[in-house]
Amino acid sequence: MHDIRLIRDDPAAFDAGLARRGAKPTANALLAIDEERRALTTRLQEMQSRRNEASKAIGAAMGKGDKDTAEALKAEVAQIKAEMPEIEERERELGEKLRHELAIIPNLPAEDVPDGADEEGNVEVAVWGEKPVFDFEPKEHADIAPALGMDFETGALLSGARFTFLRGGMARLHRALGQFMLDHQVSANGYTECAPPVLVKDDAMYGTDKLPKFAEDSFRTTDNRWLIPTAEVSLTASVMGEILDDAALPIRLTALTPCFRSEAGAAGRDTRGFIRQHQFEKCELVSITRPEESEAEHERMTRAAQSVLEALGLPYRTMLLCTGDMGFGAKKTYDLEVWLPGQGAYREISSCSNTGDFQARRMNARYRPEGAKKTEFVHTLNGSGLAVGRTLVAVIENYQQADGSVIIPPALAPYMGGIERLEP
Repeated sequence: MHDIRLIRDDPAAFDAGLARRGAKPTANALLAIDEERRALTTRLQEMQSRRNEASKAIGAAMGKGDKDTAEALKAEVAQIKAEMPEIEERERELGEKLRHELAIIPNLPAEDVPDGADEEGNVEVAVWGEKPVFDFEPKEHADIAPALGMDFETGALLSGARFTFLRGGMARLHRALGQFMLDHQVSANGYTECAPPVLVKDDAMYGTDKLPKFAEDSFRTTDNRWLIPTAEVSLTASVMGEILDDAALPIRLTALTPCFRSEAGAAGRDTRGFIRQHQFEKCELVSITRPEESEAEHERMTRAAQSVLEALGLPYRTMLLCTGDMGFGAKKTYDLEVWLPGQGAYREISSCSNTGDFQARRMNARYRPEGAKKTEFVHTLNGSGLAVGRTLVAVIENYQQADGSVIIPPALAPYMGGIERLEP
């Protein structure tokens, strides 16, 4: 969420930032609401002050026997009391309207984010690994995996499109990947393992910018809770409403959880295979930092995600997203795209974003700098370290053999109970 005070200070800069994201200017409209609301607040304060003064004056007038003055003052107090509820209600309505309008405006991009309308404007900043060379025509995972235990038909029978039933060695490989990622982020990268709820209340979704704008992208239960679209929601919202100790920062959290997305805006995309599912697992990374440290933390988090791909021997590239391709809450984002030989293309497997104080302001998550009296908003960051299902796809395609088997990456050997390859 944006700070209306900063918009007041420099409305032109605010609109310029929105223009970089392809959004229309809104500063004037926001300031008009804010000005009316502030005028009503001032009016209410004046009325309350006059009411208090008049109430005291009534007693003084009665003490002097000046009934006419007392009656006039009583009438004035009654008039003020009669008028105040309507003004208070209008002030409340304008406050809610301003809060809503601020809540649906995307974060402003950092200065070093490239301008662009869509993914074509993204910039490749690094490439790692050598693409595997095959002496046969590599296949896509959807053609290899069914014989290895990836059962699309049963998943669809049970739950509909975009659900998959994993069996045998395929299920074990999926589990091994998730466990490896979690262990790696804890031991190699210093994150604290968490096991958060996957059902959350409105406040947690709102605080992490998933509400109100993206309600249709998530699943809601009949008791008005939300299935998390990512553990970013639970982990980041764990500091909601807190004033953190300066010494406790940075806080680095990780969790391996199921995630649920309606994919409302993805009709027709990746309908074949295991790339885009309604239910999937992800090893999430979240950092809570001091403002001056968030840029360095963003680089560190991205490196933590990259290290998983490197440990698994999966070629990838790092992309700096342009203004038109970033997520709603991000001020800067790196995407990691893994090489899929069957598709002959790089595909997203991790997205690491710095949201600045955008989420913290919504959650009222603050810290008190050492020696300071006033609190400041923390900065929050989130990333995938990694998406388990997409990593499974990448392993299948990069480690496939001519006979349809898939070799298990050496890093996963401790998790596979002696299984060295999946056999069709």
